[in-house]
Amino acid sequence: MQTMERIYRYRMTTTSGGNLSIRENDGDTWISPARIDKGNLTRNDIVRVRADGSVDGLHRPSSEFPFHRAIYACRPELRGIVHAHPVALVAFSICRALPNTRLFHQAHFVCGETGFAPYALPGSEQLALNIADAFKSGLNCVILENHGVVVGGDSLSQAYQRFEALEFAAKTIIKARLLGEVRYLSDSQLAIAERRQVDFKSATSVAIGSEERELRRQLCEFVRRGCRQRLLISTEGSFSARLDADSFLITPSQMDRYTLDVGDLVRVKGDTCSAGKPSRAALAHQAIYQRHPDVRAIVFAHPVNATAFSVTSAPLDARTIPESYIFLRDVQRVPYGVQYQTDGQIAEFVSSKSPAALLENDGVVVLGTSILDAFDRLEVLETTSEAIINSRLVGAIAPMGEEAIDELKRAFLGG
Repeated sequence: MQTMERIYRYRMTTTSGGNLSIRENDGDTWISPARIDKGNLTRNDIVRVRADGSVDGLHRPSSEFPFHRAIYACRPELRGIVHAHPVALVAFSICRALPNTRLFHQAHFVCGETGFAPYALPGSEQLALNIADAFKSGLNCVILENHGVVVGGDSLSQAYQRFEALEFAAKTIIKARLLGEVRYLSDSQLAIAERRQVDFKSATSVAIGSEERELRRQLCEFVRRGCRQRLLISTEGSFSARLDADSFLITPSQMDRYTLDVGDLVRVKGDTCSAGKPSRAALAHQAIYQRHPDVRAIVFAHPVNATAFSVTSAPLDARTIPESYIFLRDVQRVPYGVQYQTDGQIAEFVSSKSPAALLENDGVVVLGTSILDAFDRLEVLETTSEAIINSRLVGAIAPMGEEAIDELKRAFLGG
């Protein structure tokens, strides 16, 4: 019920479209019902189909149950399945194309390669056979010709994360193609990201004061807001806030960003951290805090439109409207992999006077004087990016001239 609510809220399915299931160890399957409002499901609406084929519930199971059953039969280690019709993946499905997950290391790590199942009548046994054939090879994400996508996982949570990451990659590819040639990662580049390690020693437990409690609350609030506004997704991005000269709070590694609680955040101080595993971007955050004492919050994120610039060579010129330039200044571009290194070089590309940068094939990094300030700049970066991409379909961009920029600097930026 909760997973379908997220999918529907993020407009990745319609009231009547899509279905989810969970398979129990005894072979029973819980599945969403047929022809019931996906935006208003309750616990009582979910249907159990027992291993013997009998049905318990107030409604009929989804008409797509045959392919859920077929996937579980050929891949018994799977425990959750997501099927939906998100617009970007539907675009690929009606073009008989597959999104290349090598766009980002995380998308490739979470989703792997994508498969394809030929069209057959929805709900038919032939469609079930077509989809199961694709899953038999070990793939977890399968595009359905003229139909959408099916994704499996060892839990419904993992299936959802794969589904979300695949749609994010597909959206980014579509946006990026409006900007120019899309850049994908080689095996060696993928390996750079995969090899990075964050080794902090466990710190002695320290009491949490009122200031830290408030920062924890704010971080969780803005991470959830970022997920709701599609600036972050459940498997990608990190957010931190400075506590003092040599310590900061940061989101944990490999946890669903949307479900984070204040106790999940990790305190990093020097080479130690509190209970929990900090984001693998923690060393990059630490390097920026050490280099720039005036920075109070940092977010590494993957908003679709700004990330589209990161996977192409197109420049992101913030001289579009006054707000964009005041908040973002001149947006830098960071070569691929710099943020994964332990030499702190990432801190050379950003500062309070250059608070936003594109990370090649890895989204963006944004700095702020507070959690709110960093989040606000992230929003401005994404809306600016979307406006520039949309302008490609309108006409030639006319950025503000040097005289206007100098006036903005004198009025708002102290020189």
